Amino acid sequence: MAGSTVDWRDTVVIVTYFVVVLAVGLLATFLASKRNVKGYFLASREMLWLPVGASLYVSNIGAEHFIGLAGTGAASGIAIIMFEFSSAFLVILLGWIFIPVFMASGVYTMPEYLQRRFGGTRLRAYLSVISLLMYIVTKIAVCIYAGGLFVEFALGWDLYLCIIVLLAVTAVYTIMGGLTAVIYTDFVQTIIMLGGSLYLAVKGFQAVGGYSGLESLYKEAVPSTLNQSYHGDCGIPREDAFHIFRDMKTGDLPWLGLVLQASVGCMWYWCSDQVIVQRVLASKNLSHAKGAAILCGYLKLLPLFIMIFPGMISRALYPDEVACVDPVICEDVCNNPTGCSNIAYPKLVLSIMPIGLRGLMMAVMLSAIVSSLSSIFNSASAIFTLDLYRRFRSLATEIELLLVGKLFVLFMCLVSVAWIPMIESSQGGQLFLYIQAVQAYLGSPIGAVFFLGVMTTRINEQGAIYGLIAAHLVGVIKMVLDFVYIEPLCGEPDLRPLLVKSIHFLYFGSIEILIVVVVATAVSLLTKAQPIDQLAAVTWWTRKVRDEVVEKVADKDKLEIEATGEKRT
Repeated sequence: MAGSTVDWRDTVVIVTYFVVVLAVGLLATFLASKRNVKGYFLASREMLWLPVGASLYVSNIGAEHFIGLAGTGAASGIAIIMFEFSSAFLVILLGWIFIPVFMASGVYTMPEYLQRRFGGTRLRAYLSVISLLMYIVTKIAVCIYAGGLFVEFALGWDLYLCIIVLLAVTAVYTIMGGLTAVIYTDFVQTIIMLGGSLYLAVKGFQAVGGYSGLESLYKEAVPSTLNQSYHGDCGIPREDAFHIFRDMKTGDLPWLGLVLQASVGCMWYWCSDQVIVQRVLASKNLSHAKGAAILCGYLKLLPLFIMIFPGMISRALYPDEVACVDPVICEDVCNNPTGCSNIAYPKLVLSIMPIGLRGLMMAVMLSAIVSSLSSIFNSASAIFTLDLYRRFRSLATEIELLLVGKLFVLFMCLVSVAWIPMIESSQGGQLFLYIQAVQAYLGSPIGAVFFLGVMTTRINEQGAIYGLIAAHLVGVIKMVLDFVYIEPLCGEPDLRPLLVKSIHFLYFGSIEILIVVVVATAVSLLTKAQPIDQLAAVTWWTRKVRDEVVEKVADKDKLEIEATGEKRT
């Protein structure tokens, strides 16, 4: 894949961006209270709604969105936006239902909440391991791949050299500054990201003659090299490309499954994922947490205009490259024989943006990459350090805990790089669909457990753990089959097993949620209920119930960190 020649003015803009971001991060580092676990992982719970809301948004909108959403838009149209629109409501659910409970319980991490809610340590340890696994396969590896793909396409650098540079820059202020540095740099990068992407969207619509021009050009965006021996609609834009709700049988994203997975199925991410919840927990009080949720909800309405439409515009303008279907040609264009829709956004940036502003858009992409990685690194190290490592080193000092968290970030980076080849071949090469499929198999059941934990008092630890394991067993089997039997290339017969090709991953997430609810309810009713005094401040109905005995139990882990750490240091 040939790289583009970058003008020196573009390089100046990119270098200036990195200087500004690092300066903000380092400034926040020196001003922040990060000498203890609370300061490092929760920004001392002193953040205002504006930077928290911006951090929520930019932590979610990474390179995988610019590359993945634009790529899926180029390949099949606007239906994928349902995931973004539904997020606007889910983040409100987080602020009004889940955060009041999490704040009342006084937790640092989501696995810690499960231990407080259900008792025992099995569920906390299980969720910690699953969460870290998901960070590797759906967050870090995806972000690294998307960022490397963009920089490789734009600059012609070696993919793994790009990855090393991006990881190094991200690790500097994440490791040094903790969550405070992450949130403040996220705030700066939100401004850069929105400004640059809105400008590109305007330029793109001007290039195709507005929305009506996009409709007509997109429907005609067929690669000129399309092999006439291909059958069916291979390489032809979908007739329902401009429709969100598509046929349940013939649609690539059937409307019922899309609605269920984008709403109920994604509840785990917006309401119980450490990366998201950790930012809201850093708010100085509940009012600021709700304000941050509202701001993020409004911002989630923008991706249709700044990502998906630009991806479709890119296909309309450059169908031979973005919409290629011949494996040989695709390999030459983007080094991926399954398709090149993932280059839609960088192709548009490098083709229609003037010199200088092109550098700005490169900075926008880099800001998305760095923001996502920094958020994930901080949250993942928090889970490993507080939920796993302290189980084996209960007397670890503050310094040891912080050092282990930083070293674990390096380990996750190495594992994530090794996973990249699996991403390229999954879900027909569409990055965003790969993310949603894996999250449906592994993440959707987690959301169901948290919902049951927050909204009910009868579900106990046995029900929660067995329901989660049962759903994950089914989900992992389907996920492995998807990786083994990959989607056939254009023009090839579909010889995959019936289970793989007939049950869409959008429906499978809902099936797993149903399994969790049925198994958890049945097991809980057949086993002993939790004592009522163990439920204080850990459910919606008991969030305001506090007494001295229960409060001591709820704060046990923090007391171990603070008291023991002070004695040993």
